[in-house]
Amino acid sequence: MSQPDDLAGAVERALRAPSVHNTQPWLWRIGRGSVELHADWTRHLAATDPDRRDLLLSCGAALHHLLVALAARDIAAQVDRLPDPENSGHLATVVVQPCTGDPQDAALAPGIERRRTDRRRMSHRAVPSRHIRSVVEQGTRAGAIPVPVTGRALRQRLSTALAHAAHTQAQTPGYLAELQSWTHRHAGARDGIPLANVPPHPVGLIEPSALRNFPTGRLSQPSQLAGHGAADDAAEFLVLVTHGDEPLDRLRAGEAMSAALLAATQLGLATTPLSQALEVDLTRQELQHQVLHIPEHPQLIIRIGWPATGAGELPPTPRRDLRSVLLAPS
Repeated sequence: MSQPDDLAGAVERALRAPSVHNTQPWLWRIGRGSVELHADWTRHLAATDPDRRDLLLSCGAALHHLLVALAARDIAAQVDRLPDPENSGHLATVVVQPCTGDPQDAALAPGIERRRTDRRRMSHRAVPSRHIRSVVEQGTRAGAIPVPVTGRALRQRLSTALAHAAHTQAQTPGYLAELQSWTHRHAGARDGIPLANVPPHPVGLIEPSALRNFPTGRLSQPSQLAGHGAADDAAEFLVLVTHGDEPLDRLRAGEAMSAALLAATQLGLATTPLSQALEVDLTRQELQHQVLHIPEHPQLIIRIGWPATGAGELPPTPRRDLRSVLLAPS
């Protein structure tokens, strides 16, 4: 294949990255031996994501997907993040290098097509600590620090913070309209969250659900096994934190999200990125100071666990085609 075809193919795979409400808030420019990533500000969710953290996380995930896709083609790349101080929407320039691709990145590539956001109840089977370590290592390598939330007391404080965020956002002007808009797209839409990917909330939970309260969808919850109630979900939670809280930190946190999700997918785990608690400033401070007791800045929560017994395969969410996200050559 010629290099332009390699780059276009890698960008096309990067479009499978997760994004808030599947808004896909990115644009790309493919040059001779380089790819530029730009923010698509027209897809910013002003009520849900007032400080654009979710948008930058989403674009960071797409950037990491691109690097993984290039590595899988045995193409090495150098990344210049936020290269233009006069253009905050130019998030990265990726330049092809005359050496082989990173084998650790390449190993994550099969997870790109298999990864799904799973909002269903997960299994009561515990996630092995070695799997948690592997996910943490990949996230750390990509630019952020995944902090496991362990112990019942910490989990309860996390659940309380998540419930506070959900209550606050429900009262925020415009929030419910955005949620409705991105879960009820027109027929044939190539973005948003189809109701076929949204399950009802599990019944019988002892603690508040960690999941965003989406409109009721058409995805079935897995059947319960005898002797296990809905509260037996053994999903683990990781909080991605960064030392700083500037746009670059948020972009790197998105890269770490991608790395963690792909690593978990490779291990056969189900995953759910959770941004709601970080979209409300007071809840974010509560998570930082009262739940984790750390000086670092929380950027995102990731839920991982084994798929519940009998859980069917999730359908892929739609993606815009490559032509609709390409900018004209400069």
